[in-house]
Amino acid sequence: MDTLQDFVPVSPYELKDNFFDAVDNGWMLITAGDEQKFNTMTASWGSFGILWNMPIAQVFIRPQRYTFQFVEQHSYYTLSFFDEKWRKALNFCGAKSGRKFDKPKETGLVPAATGHGIAFQQARMVLECRKLYADNLKPEQFIDRDIIGKNYPKSDFHRFFIGEIVNVYLARG
Repeated sequence: MDTLQDFVPVSPYELKDNFFDAVDNGWMLITAGDEQKFNTMTASWGSFGILWNMPIAQVFIRPQRYTFQFVEQHSYYTLSFFDEKWRKALNFCGAKSGRKFDKPKETGLVPAATGHGIAFQQARMVLECRKLYADNLKPEQFIDRDIIGKNYPKSDFHRFFIGEIVNVYLARG
C-alpha cells in the first residue's frame, strides 16, 4: 500500500471548511485499521472543536457496524472528506458491510497509509485522529426523549469516540 500522496499537511487551525455542511451534506469516511486489515464506513454525524485544549473530532458508531471493532482495537482513526463526484462510492461504503465486500475494490477508492492509519487518495481532506475517550450513549441521559424514538427504535445506541486531530492533510490543487 502506498502512502498518502499529493497532499499538503496543514494545521487544524488553518482549515476553512464548513464542517456542518461537510458532515451533514458531504459525509465522510471513518477508517481504522492498518495496511493488512482495515475497514471504512460512511458517516453523517460527528462534531469538531476544542476539548481539553486540543483540536478534536468526535465520531459516533453503532456497535453492530464492522468498522466499530477496528476503531475499538486501534489507537487512531481517520476521517476522509470527498468531492461530490465520489457520492456513489460513499453511498456504497455506508450501505454495504466490509464483512462481505471489499469496499476499495467495489468503489475504486485507493487506500493509502497515513502516519498512523489508512485514508484514501481521492479524498480532498483527511483528518488523522488519536483516540482520547470513548463512551456509549445512554438512554437514561437523554433529556429530549423524542430522540430515542426517532433514532434508536432498536435501542442500538452509538458509542462515541473523541480523538485529538494530530494531522490534517489537504489534497493539492
